[in-house]
Amino acid sequence: MAKIKDIPKVDQPREKMEKYGPDKLSDAELLAILLRTGAKDLNVLELSKKILRKFKGKKISEIGLDELKKIHGLGLAKACEIMACFELGRRLLQGKKTSILLSPKDVWDRMADIRGSQKENFVVFYLDSRSQEIEREIISIGTLNENLVHPREVFEPAIAKKVASIIIAHNHPSGDTEPSEDDLIITKKLAEAGKLLSIEIIDHVIVTKNSFLSFKEKGLL
Repeated sequence: MAKIKDIPKVDQPREKMEKYGPDKLSDAELLAILLRTGAKDLNVLELSKKILRKFKGKKISEIGLDELKKIHGLGLAKACEIMACFELGRRLLQGKKTSILLSPKDVWDRMADIRGSQKENFVVFYLDSRSQEIEREIISIGTLNENLVHPREVFEPAIAKKVASIIIAHNHPSGDTEPSEDDLIITKKLAEAGKLLSIEIIDHVIVTKNSFLSFKEKGLL
């Protein structure tokens, strides 16, 4: 039996989470962090895989305490820890809607507070590997130009947040959704920077009070 300490440190669940973030870990690795220790004949990662295999096709969050206790190596304490974790998650997420940005209309909806602004707001939506929004951030306010919107201002937060992709957007106070020459230049510059960093720009959306334009749909990205 391989002990968890015999696994290369970079591949151990806690170290992987610290370096890459929780979304890069497998279900078994996440469960291993929760359990902390394994059984006499199984290290914690092997025990986690065993649990997941046993309940394959059934959500572990819906399994009862008695079922969990029957698993060799789990016991009452660890079974309670698993149930407590999922119950806490349910309570914290109750009523919370996951924001998934997949279309320009979704972006337009999320820009409701900015669409009618008399100044141009350049916004970045930072997304995880499932295209779920991690955070929306206003990068700059004012007339859009290369000096105001620099790749560094866009991608430094992206790297810090370990995002998988981004959507960029800005409003046009004029009400005209057609991109300006500066819009096209900035989009190209940011897309090139994104390729170097392996952070995809999914779209650039121009919004106004009543309409929007997608660079991707127009073949501009």
